[in-house]
Amino acid sequence: MKILITGTAGFIGFHLAKRLLERGDEVVGVDNINDYYDVNLKYTRLAQTGIFKNQIQYGKPVKSARYDNYVFYQLDLTDCDHLNKLFKQESFDAVCNLAAQAGVRYSLTNPQAYIDANIQGFFNILECSRHHAIKHLVYASSSSVYGLNQKMPFSVHDNVDRPVSLYAASKKSNELMAHAYSHLFQLPTTGLRFFTVYGPWGRPDMALFIFTKAILEGNPIEIFNHGNMQRDFTYVDDIVEGIVRLIDNSPNPDMPYRVFNIGQGAPVSLMDFIAEIEKNTGIIARKDFLPMQDGDVVATWADVDELQKTINYKPSTSIKEGIKHFMAWYKAYYKVPAVQEIES
Repeated sequence: MKILITGTAGFIGFHLAKRLLERGDEVVGVDNINDYYDVNLKYTRLAQTGIFKNQIQYGKPVKSARYDNYVFYQLDLTDCDHLNKLFKQESFDAVCNLAAQAGVRYSLTNPQAYIDANIQGFFNILECSRHHAIKHLVYASSSSVYGLNQKMPFSVHDNVDRPVSLYAASKKSNELMAHAYSHLFQLPTTGLRFFTVYGPWGRPDMALFIFTKAILEGNPIEIFNHGNMQRDFTYVDDIVEGIVRLIDNSPNPDMPYRVFNIGQGAPVSLMDFIAEIEKNTGIIARKDFLPMQDGDVVATWADVDELQKTINYKPSTSIKEGIKHFMAWYKAYYKVPAVQEIES
């Protein structure tokens, strides 16, 4: 297939592009390479796929030096003219929209970024997909849509009308917009509610990255809600496997809209998560226990029954294995000296 992936300088988009390229799909990658976090990490991810910083010009195609089946464009999804031109000239079979303004806490201080990227940007993707007869639009939603829901595990059949951050509200809005386009224009759409994705090449604003950096630098880590937190941590390779299988599995034409949880299906306590990081760094963290933060939730837990029924797949990488893989990457990327692991 010929597949457009937005957000290919980002964490999940980078891994997905590599996976699809290596199985032989033709991939066009798009990213605006904004400075929400370290742009050097984004450029280094791109370089891993043969796209080099000195070749990138806004709106111009860059042919990969590593994959014959990969072309990259620096492009902002709010740029209607360039985006429409791209859809017209490339004739995609499928679109996977992973580009978004991420982060719950950032949405408290920079709300406009979420309206621009997550609402306007996604609307433009829907419009282009509609007008250019895209056979399947897959897009990133988030477990944050469950908000104040108390029933565990979170099911895709649950009501999700109580978001506690603008980020969550923007992702719920994406699902509603996709539903309208599926209903009105028979556009096949699949929404993916990701649950706390982690792994090599991860985002510096995520807990695993923040904790690892602080511990290795001898700084205290901030632990909210006094450590009384649980997360359904999901390893990035498991997320990518789920995305690939769902791209290949289009919705039933009679019901072209659907949403799935993609999570481990087994929440882990924050303190156990930190203990595994300590084991891999060989350092006991200095801990500052703090109250709950605005926009945060106590626990997440994915019901993945629908995912299993549809594609016969469920994420399975353990926290122990996943953190070990992340730590190996982190130490190599940041040239961290070898340390003795703490015994389990």
